[in-house]
Amino acid sequence: MAGTLFVVATPIGNLEDISPRAIKVLREVALIAAEDTRRTGHLLQRFGLTTRTTSFHEHSLKGKTSVLLERLLAGDDVALVSDAGTPGISDPGDPLIRAAYDAGIRVTPIPGPSAAVTAVSASGFGGGGFIFLGFPPTKGSARAAWIAALRAASAAVGAAVFYEAPHRIVDTLAQLRDALGDIEVVICRELTKIHEEVIHGSLGTLRLDEPRGEFTVVLNIGQIAAELRTADALAVVTAEDLAREFRDLTENQQKTRRQAIAAIARKHQLQARDVYARLEVAKSSGV
Repeated sequence: MAGTLFVVATPIGNLEDISPRAIKVLREVALIAAEDTRRTGHLLQRFGLTTRTTSFHEHSLKGKTSVLLERLLAGDDVALVSDAGTPGISDPGDPLIRAAYDAGIRVTPIPGPSAAVTAVSASGFGGGGFIFLGFPPTKGSARAAWIAALRAASAAVGAAVFYEAPHRIVDTLAQLRDALGDIEVVICRELTKIHEEVIHGSLGTLRLDEPRGEFTVVLNIGQIAAELRTADALAVVTAEDLAREFRDLTENQQKTRRQAIAAIARKHQLQARDVYARLEVAKSSGV
């Protein structure tokens, strides 16, 4: 009978975040396939585990996948772990998992920490769903396509989360500001570690001085879709139309200026500031 491939989530920083179930599995499997055996070794030592480890990283995928598959087919249980967090999320775990499925081997996830999910949970705008985009490409054309995909996703989900290196984070945020506008952002640095920071702001106002550590960024891309809807609505409703409605509400229905603008905004699903701006345009045009 074949063994089981356990996909085990491990702490992203604070070792106390590991689950009792994860410790049990790591203790009982025959072998742990680790992205970094030294890092995993520190984790095992912390909890008194002596299970044998073998390296499984991007440079050893081809050879090690077949070796691990043989162990699993022979009946050994194997645990797959990444440097930190949940395997298969921006790390080299996928080939082994897919090979296990192809061979009819049982795959069992052991849930736990994930930097992406942790950051989204603290953003305040993940309730409308989110998309995870890994690390942005470093080359110009690929990066432009990545940003375009991010923008397109705003029609379906409220948030986008990605990872970025400290030497690229400032340039990436500047490029996103130019492409997406001054949308809301939460930047998480060194999650669950001693120097953890969770910074909230907008792409246009947030500043990072001497960025260090590992960054997880959550963008409120739902704002993009809202602004596009406003633009579409404004394209349909002219400034003259809004001015006529405003005069009717203030003169005939005796509403205050603020009440009239709020009523018009609700009717046309616009932002009050956009209604105000259009009314000012109409006023300056003598409408």
